Amino acid sequence: MGECAFFLVPAHRKNAIENLKVAFKGEKTEAEIRAIARGAFRNLGESLFEILSASKLTPRNIDRHVRIRGLGIVDKALSQKRGFIVLSAHFGNWELLAGWFGLKRYPVNVLARKLRYRKFDQWVNSLRRKMGVNAVMRDESAKTILKLLREGQSIAILADQDISSIDGVFVDFFGQPAYTPAAPVILALATAVPIIPMFIVREGSGHTIYVEEPLELEITGNKETDIRVNTEKWSKVIESYIRKYPSQWVWFHNRWKTKNE
Repeated sequence: MGECAFFLVPAHRKNAIENLKVAFKGEKTEAEIRAIARGAFRNLGESLFEILSASKLTPRNIDRHVRIRGLGIVDKALSQKRGFIVLSAHFGNWELLAGWFGLKRYPVNVLARKLRYRKFDQWVNSLRRKMGVNAVMRDESAKTILKLLREGQSIAILADQDISSIDGVFVDFFGQPAYTPAAPVILALATAVPIIPMFIVREGSGHTIYVEEPLELEITGNKETDIRVNTEKWSKVIESYIRKYPSQWVWFHNRWKTKNE
């Protein structure tokens, strides 16, 4: 399915190849870049197929498909009863990342935006609810997110896209200035909750969730500097995973669309 899109949707294929050339300039050959782009479409197709079948997942059988490394980090954060921010990306099968925790009865909230097609949006959110995942819409009040954090819950943010309509800062991403959401750092600084990077990686016929240690934020007292420096810090974590598993990221998203004038 995904590989068909690589050939049948030339605009997205072109975006993916151009973005890969920006990110890996001088590092990868034309053939390697096309192979990564094709793999990214394949990953998306496989992820969509898995999501279409996700209603069959249960707390018991999901472990046949998804493994986790670093769960103790999450348990420790929850035991402190002060909430935390999950930082992730549109990487691997990101819906399964939230789904694993939801099915295992962890308090899971994800910051989401409405999808373009209403019926599909309703279906996705219905599936999330079945897996125990609560979607907090991006246009909801920030008070909702703050309330969840103060209740000791988590909020997951996929912060790897260029969205000019939200607050962001320019930071280095693959050697280029990229407009990046500032929300994770702004929330962390305002609430003193940790940011825990977390990614799901497609490995063989299954998936592995990798939970990283909380980021050590640099706090200078200068708000603008702290937001920029720490946003770049977690952006580098995302970049490191993409470099390691390049075909599992959404290269067809125009990541460097907004220019730093």
